[in-house]
Amino acid sequence: MSPPLIVHIIYRLGVGGLENGLVNLINHGGRYRHAVVCLKDATEFRQRLPPEVPVYELHRKEGQDFGLYGRVYRLLRELRPALVHTRNLAALECQLPAWWAGVRARVHGEHGWDVFDPEGRNRKYQWLRRAYKPLVQRYIPLSRHLEDYLRERIRVPDSRITRICNGVDTAVFHPPRQGRAPIGGCPFGADGGLVLLGTVGRMHGVKDQLNLVRAFLLLLEQRPERRENLRLILVGDGPLRAEAIALLRAAGAEPLAWLPGGRGDVAAILRGLDIFVLPSQAEGISNTILEAMATGLPVVATAVGGNPELVADGLTGTLVPRQDPVALAAALARYLDDPDIRRAQGEAGLARVRERFSLDAMVRNYEAVYGQLLAAHHPTQPEGTP
Repeated sequence: MSPPLIVHIIYRLGVGGLENGLVNLINHGGRYRHAVVCLKDATEFRQRLPPEVPVYELHRKEGQDFGLYGRVYRLLRELRPALVHTRNLAALECQLPAWWAGVRARVHGEHGWDVFDPEGRNRKYQWLRRAYKPLVQRYIPLSRHLEDYLRERIRVPDSRITRICNGVDTAVFHPPRQGRAPIGGCPFGADGGLVLLGTVGRMHGVKDQLNLVRAFLLLLEQRPERRENLRLILVGDGPLRAEAIALLRAAGAEPLAWLPGGRGDVAAILRGLDIFVLPSQAEGISNTILEAMATGLPVVATAVGGNPELVADGLTGTLVPRQDPVALAAALARYLDDPDIRRAQGEAGLARVRERFSLDAMVRNYEAVYGQLLAAHHPTQPEGTP
């Protein structure tokens, strides 16, 4: 008898924290079969999934695409999953065709804030979440901040909320074996005299890489001697990339930064950094913070969303206010001249990841939720059967 089928519905399968967590769950779980439904489309990121996991693209049209409900309904009737798991607001509406299609076990995950609602205050989006609430049997927020939002703003009872933090694959993300590793294609070598600070992520508004660029330029202005050995690395693509290059160029600092666009070798890039920075305006639970900690890096991050759950301020890194390049520059300055602090906080972060954010624990927690719902809504079927 084949294991139950879990269908995951997301907006798009591309590079991102939500998608990375989904791929890790599928690749490291063993109790269920999986399929991924993309409301929009899938990129080459789909190659990280095993070949036996099907990926369906529904090519949602811009604006109102009412035909999407029918396409989701027909696909679910064909697949006949035991459970549907939607993620974030963009996929929440698919709880309705899942119910129509007779899927009795339904889960919704909240991984982070919408680009157009970075703090969850938009009343329209709150109303939409409340409207779909009767269809969702279990909510899985990734951070305490999102859990509080569901409880207080959407009025979801505690019995229907299970918070599950992301896990990180420490076999992939680990410290360099001997000192900082050179980054392929990067003009800044592994010269021990350089200090490389950087970030990884999609370059759009809520990630606010321009905050980091401004802090970097402030450091160079305050300490011009640092032009000799301080370098900035911004990995990722999006509309802010061109703006970041323009800011650096206007300040005469473009040669001191490297912006390669999107890369698929994030683990290797992190092993080439000295300090990891997450300058976001809003976050759920950041995969990149966990990956940086697993790499043994100190983390400087804005005190938003789930970041304070990950970064122990003063122990594994530093938390700063969002959209405050002056505070960010001051925090970074404390690390520049003290490799001992960088090393000590990096080691503490690595220990914290190993203790609290293992990939195995994340997979076990998801599979436990699936098992509970399947037992409740498929009581006549023994666990492990379709």
